[in-house]
Amino acid sequence: MTGYLSPAMLHRNPELREGEGEEAHDPLFVRSVARAMGVLSAFHTTDRPLSLSEIARAAELDRSTTQRIVHTLRKLGYIQRDQYDQGYVPGIRIYDHIFDSMRLNRLIQRAVPYLLDLRSAVNERVDLSLIDDLRLVYTARFQPKSEVIHAMMVGLSVPIYCTSAGWAVLARLPEDRARDIIRRSERVSYTPRTLTDEDAIMERVAQAREQGYIAAAEQLLPGELGIGAAVTDSAGHPIGAVTITSLMSDWTLEEFDHAISPTLMQTVRALSTG
Repeated sequence: MTGYLSPAMLHRNPELREGEGEEAHDPLFVRSVARAMGVLSAFHTTDRPLSLSEIARAAELDRSTTQRIVHTLRKLGYIQRDQYDQGYVPGIRIYDHIFDSMRLNRLIQRAVPYLLDLRSAVNERVDLSLIDDLRLVYTARFQPKSEVIHAMMVGLSVPIYCTSAGWAVLARLPEDRARDIIRRSERVSYTPRTLTDEDAIMERVAQAREQGYIAAAEQLLPGELGIGAAVTDSAGHPIGAVTITSLMSDWTLEEFDHAISPTLMQTVRALSTG
């Protein structure tokens, strides 16, 4: 069974305060909304309920402001006390927005039958992810067999710089933009084989550009293989990626690449518009 990194290790949420100087002069930017989103974002990197003080520290707000925001979000159903009254957790109404996001995203809706067919054809885990600056966020996940619970959840994310899907996405960007994403990434070595050097990553990006897809071994997890290809819009810009994941105990990287890539590319061509 494939293991999985915790959300705290994987989630690379863009800083809400990034570009604060520009936002200070933006007449349409509502700082109170940004603070509320900062409070909700405090839960991204925790695996337990949070106290009011912990939320305040994570959101970089004073306790009084945090208390008012948490109170408001509790009244609206977006934050609640956990069942054992040990702290705060996201509320049930968050799911309404997840559902809205997924049902109104045309790519997700169109992709589901293709991804199900792909999973049946390869009998491996199949994921669809969407680009969010330095990361890819899983929006659809289909398992061939029992998996750990995190591997089944949408909303988890992986960094672009060290994943097959990420390299495939970078391959669809101009080189200066690809290098900018790599340079702004916090390049952590998740395994001894994780690529963190910019030029080494760009070599894999060049390979992905030539092939249309790229396979990778043990970039995020020991013993894991992945193969990814970018999904593009009508202008050829990358909007997401399809990834197939398996184990090195089942395949060599070369066997995995040879067996899986034709079916992967058939699916990606069907999902891309151009």
